Amino acid sequence: MPPGVKVIGYDHTSSVRGKGNHKCKRSPLLCIPPVPGLAPYKERRMLEQRIEQQFIDSADLKYQSAQVLSKPIASAIQALLACVTSGGKVLVCGNGGSAADSQHFAAEFVGRFERERPELGAIALTTDSSILTAIGNDYDFSQIFAKQVRALGQGGDVLLAISTSGGSVNVLKAIECAHQREMTVVALTGKGGGKIAQALRETDVHICVPHERTARIQEVHLLILHCLCDGVDTQLLGDQEGQP
Repeated sequence: MPPGVKVIGYDHTSSVRGKGNHKCKRSPLLCIPPVPGLAPYKERRMLEQRIEQQFIDSADLKYQSAQVLSKPIASAIQALLACVTSGGKVLVCGNGGSAADSQHFAAEFVGRFERERPELGAIALTTDSSILTAIGNDYDFSQIFAKQVRALGQGGDVLLAISTSGGSVNVLKAIECAHQREMTVVALTGKGGGKIAQALRETDVHICVPHERTARIQEVHLLILHCLCDGVDTQLLGDQEGQP
C-alpha cells in the first residue's frame, strides 16, 4: 500500500461468485492524503497573486524601458538594414535562454516575421552540436562562438551578441573576433552591460535592459528582437495599414 494511505473500513456490499459458491468480497475503504500541489483556497489565491505580479513586473519594465531603449533599437535596425541590403548576414550568439533567443531571431530573419518578404541572411551560432562540442573539447568553451565568427564573418556583417549579464566570456571572445573581421556588433545585455559594454566600439550598438533580474531582462530581450525584425521589415516593405 502506498505511503500515507490508510484503511478506515470495509465495503461489504460487493460479492463474487465461484464454482457454486457465493462469497462476500470485502473492499477496503481508503483514506488518501491530499495530493501535493492541490493547495487550499488561501494558498492557491496567494499563488495566483504571485503569478499576476509577474505579469505586472514584466509589463512595468517594458513600459519603463520603451523610451530608454527606443534610440539604440532604432540604431540597431539601421545597422541590420545596411548589412542585409548590401548582401551581408547576421551572426547571432548567446548562452542558455540567450541561445534560444539567437535561434528565434535567425528563424524570423531567414523565414519571416509577420509579413512575406525575401529571405534575410542570419545564422545562429548555437545550433551545430558537432561544431560546439568539437571546439569546446579540443580548445575551450570560451572559443565556441569566436572560431565560428572567424570562419563565417566578413566585413559588413553584423554580430548580434546576447548576454543578460554582459559578462559571458564566449560572447566577449566573439565580439573581439567580429571587430577583427570589421563587423558591426549589436549587443543585447542587462545588469549595466558588464564587460561587454566596455568591449564595444563607438560604431557598435549597445541595448542594455535597465534591470538586474535575469528573467525580466530575457523578457525584454525577446521584445527587442521582435522590434528589430519589425523595424527591418518596415524599412524594406513600408508601413502596413492597420499596424503601428
